[in-house]
Amino acid sequence: MQSKVIEEANRQLSVCNACRYCEGFCASFQAMTRYRSFNESTIKQMANLCHNCQACYHSCQFTAPHEFDLNLPQALANARAESWEESMPFPAIARVMQSQGLLLLVGVLVAGILFWIVGEIPLASNLSFYELMPHNTLVSLFLTLFFLPLIILSIGLRRYWKSVGGKAIRWAHLSSAVKAAATLKNLDGGLGQGCNYEKGDKYTHTRRWAHQATMYGFLLCFLSTSVATIMHYGFLQEAPYPFWSLPKLFGVTGGVLLSLGTAKLMILKGRSDPNLGVSNRRSGEYGFVSLLFLVSTSGLLLYWLSGTDWASLLLIIHLASIAVFFVTTPYSKMAHGFFRTAALIREAQFKH
Repeated sequence: MQSKVIEEANRQLSVCNACRYCEGFCASFQAMTRYRSFNESTIKQMANLCHNCQACYHSCQFTAPHEFDLNLPQALANARAESWEESMPFPAIARVMQSQGLLLLVGVLVAGILFWIVGEIPLASNLSFYELMPHNTLVSLFLTLFFLPLIILSIGLRRYWKSVGGKAIRWAHLSSAVKAAATLKNLDGGLGQGCNYEKGDKYTHTRRWAHQATMYGFLLCFLSTSVATIMHYGFLQEAPYPFWSLPKLFGVTGGVLLSLGTAKLMILKGRSDPNLGVSNRRSGEYGFVSLLFLVSTSGLLLYWLSGTDWASLLLIIHLASIAVFFVTTPYSKMAHGFFRTAALIREAQFKH
């Protein structure tokens, strides 16, 4: 039995499929040309290809007050969110986390108190990072916090892959999907003119640039941690590292990009029309972007204010925000990147 979200998406897609005025706009409309009718599998696939650029809405002749009352960006956004949430183990947790963004920030507060009391990190101290939190303790804690959510996410992705009829992945599928994700191709409106996300019927590439800064900033931060781990255990080079070392260059550059990208995304979110996005999930989107901003900005401040009495408080905030980010990855909007990549891989399978 289809959910109401899928039924509404089906209704709107059926009208779009008859019209096809927006056929060249994006990957979702290009995928539409394969079908004469839609089912839950095809709707999930198209929904996760959609990047909510909203070009179709501003070009549509069947939006309200027309009796068809089409709002495809919202219909696909709702189907997309439902596909993430229902694929995960314990979907109720996903629904709560996506709709109550404040819980992420409350989680940071709770985790911070635990690091302060249980971890015995003082609120004011100029001791170095690893004097306040031993390296081996840090690695043991965050490896657990990283891999357990990754297992949950893997289960969700496997369920999603099965639901959209995914097949064995070849190199051509993967390379095509990675290229589309790396360039955020589907945020160009399909015709290269950009999104209508924050300026109504005016096109802009700002959202695409903010997403790229966020994505590459995050990847550079992850690379910084990975390189530092290899240097520590593989080459017995212990932190702290000088500024011109790879961990610092990757980490500082990534942190700046991530802070700027997430800050701009929050501004753009405030300018966007909530009626064109996912229903009842705006709080979760704000909470997730705020959490990413807190992770990056607290890390940068910790580096710049190392050796001052602010160092220990910033360490508590930084570790707490990273811990909450890891733990909530399968149930926050972070999951959307994984599901969207899976949709891009599935789409590549139709073309190769």
